[in-house]
Amino acid sequence: MPIRVIAGSAKGRKLKMVPGESTRPVMDRVKEALFNILGVGIRGSSFLDLFAGTGSVGIEALSRGAGHVVFVDNDRLAIRTIHENLAITRLAERAEVLRTNAFSYLQRPGPQPFEYIYVAPPQYKGWWKDALVAIDQNPAHLYPDGIVVVQIDPAEREDVALDVLEPFDERVYGKTLLWFFERPGDVDNAGGDP
Repeated sequence: MPIRVIAGSAKGRKLKMVPGESTRPVMDRVKEALFNILGVGIRGSSFLDLFAGTGSVGIEALSRGAGHVVFVDNDRLAIRTIHENLAITRLAERAEVLRTNAFSYLQRPGPQPFEYIYVAPPQYKGWWKDALVAIDQNPAHLYPDGIVVVQIDPAEREDVALDVLEPFDERVYGKTLLWFFERPGDVDNAGGDP
């Protein structure tokens, strides 16, 4: 089943699939629901697409006006497909594509923060949980009030002990669960300096 860009500057463009069975592209209706939930906050934002696969989620973010998207995947064919899809959509100028292990990326010191991080690893390996914990342990990856979205099969869902991130919503679309976490803003400084 082909995947396409749903809205924005590249609306209707068909995206290439990664050859083989290594990725699981998000269905159009799930992607549409995701961006309806994120709303206009996506415009001008920074977005990290972890385990990016085809790049379809990050490309949708760019098409809808995200300022900058970093795509991270360790698979050579996925990286090639992301570059091809960025060329098809003419969105490469606001994108950075990194071929690296997602967990190595999350352990980098002094990370670049994002407003949104999308975590959609291969199913049934528990990597979503490891990635979520890695972000929680190094929350500098996320701006205060930033959002992490985890895409998993509902059967994979289990509670995770987190110190910083707080779950605030979850939606199920057939065999896909979108689980939303937020890094709460700096409440100690909310009133300004004394």
